[in-house]
Amino acid sequence: MFNFTFFFNNTLLGAGLAMDAFSVSVANGLKDPDMKLKRALFIAFVFALFQAVMPLIGWVLVSTVVRYFKIFQKFIPWIALILLLFIGIKMLLDGCKNECELSPTLSLTALLVQAVATSIDALSVGFTIASYSIVQVLVAITLIALVTFIICFFGVKLGSKLGCKFSNKATAFGGAILIFIGLEIFITGIL
Repeated sequence: MFNFTFFFNNTLLGAGLAMDAFSVSVANGLKDPDMKLKRALFIAFVFALFQAVMPLIGWVLVSTVVRYFKIFQKFIPWIALILLLFIGIKMLLDGCKNECELSPTLSLTALLVQAVATSIDALSVGFTIASYSIVQVLVAITLIALVTFIICFFGVKLGSKLGCKFSNKATAFGGAILIFIGLEIFITGIL
């Protein structure tokens, strides 16, 4: 049920998914170099929460479909591959751009919009974990949330020093991780 590969893959998945949120966290840190610890923790928590909830929603949707349509199950590795390749390639391309978009203030509404925008790709993770039991799903999303929290917290704190140049590289790196995981899931699912 739980082995090294399970923890390794879900930790990598969390890191890959968190790169968009990390980039936005860096940008948020740029806007407020004197950000209080409580605010930085809150921003990281919001990103982590959304990165955990989206895969859970995806898993519930896929599990329901798979339960009623068993034939759909053989397509899951293909769907995971296509979605993760699409998202990963998009992140790679976005990471290669030299532009940085910063908004002047960060309201709760803006933070929630950022969290949804950076976690929407995590919805597709529900396809990649469709064969997991509920316990495995809860462990997986906890790992994803924990990794996201840590990455985003450090992103906010490092934002004022590292700037947009580094956040773009982080986005490209996250895209590469998602492509790798998509290929691994596809190969494992087919074999």
